Amino acid sequence: MDKSCLQYGLTEEERKTFDETGYLILENVLSEEHVAKLTEIVDGIYEEGVSNGHDPTKALFHPNFIPDHPEFLKLVDYEKVLPKVWGILGWNIYLYHCHLIVTPPTGQPKNYDKPFPWHQDSGRVNQEIESHPRPRLSLKVAYFLSDISEPDRGNFYIVPNSHLTDDIDIPTVGQIPGAIPVCVKPGTAVFFDRRLWHAASTNWSDITRKVLFYGYGYRWIKTKDDMTVQSLWDQCTPIQRQLLGDCVNANGYYTPTDADVPLRVWLREHAPEQSKGAATIDS
Repeated sequence: MDKSCLQYGLTEEERKTFDETGYLILENVLSEEHVAKLTEIVDGIYEEGVSNGHDPTKALFHPNFIPDHPEFLKLVDYEKVLPKVWGILGWNIYLYHCHLIVTPPTGQPKNYDKPFPWHQDSGRVNQEIESHPRPRLSLKVAYFLSDISEPDRGNFYIVPNSHLTDDIDIPTVGQIPGAIPVCVKPGTAVFFDRRLWHAASTNWSDITRKVLFYGYGYRWIKTKDDMTVQSLWDQCTPIQRQLLGDCVNANGYYTPTDADVPLRVWLREHAPEQSKGAATIDS
């Protein structure tokens, strides 16, 4: 990994924003050319899904997409994003979950009276871990490939500052007070804490919404989908291998050695202050 990536490290202002609101929006993370290339690949995946029987009026949820194309692998340790991820979570991380979503127009009339599917990520974690507030554990980075700079385009909705709230009142009619649509342009990356209350919405526009989601969490968390990224390890750099779940042995997820976490080794050399943190066991 080139040390030039350190110029994209998490700033104190970004840390404050993420800690206080539960999310962070960064524009122009992907160039127009990069967006076009990724869009072409995603369109191919969507068309294949439709040819295999997917209903073209419904959203395509496609997990485990990293093996589908080398361009997806490149984003796993993308220089403009990964430094901000380790700035929030630390170095003992990997990609525990990924999915892309293509949301075509439905042709349905607008209906804000029906509540959206509000949730925090991680399912049973939210019922079975005894703590308040719930632990962060992971975050997602969403790369937006289509223009959803206006509402009604299948935007994902969030309740800012809700990530430290374990329970939230979801009305039977209408939406949660304070909820807002995430309105962004192509090439934008949105980071959000897994605890942030959020929901998908219907695409009432004539624009197809396309998003890539990369979920980063601590290495001792199990994958959330049936990821087959092990087949890519031989073509990966050491840090990419860590981010795709490689490990010397099972104990290395809990008490990592240098061989388990080459990201920490790299940080010791190039950014020593970032190689420390809460998890400092070296053996």
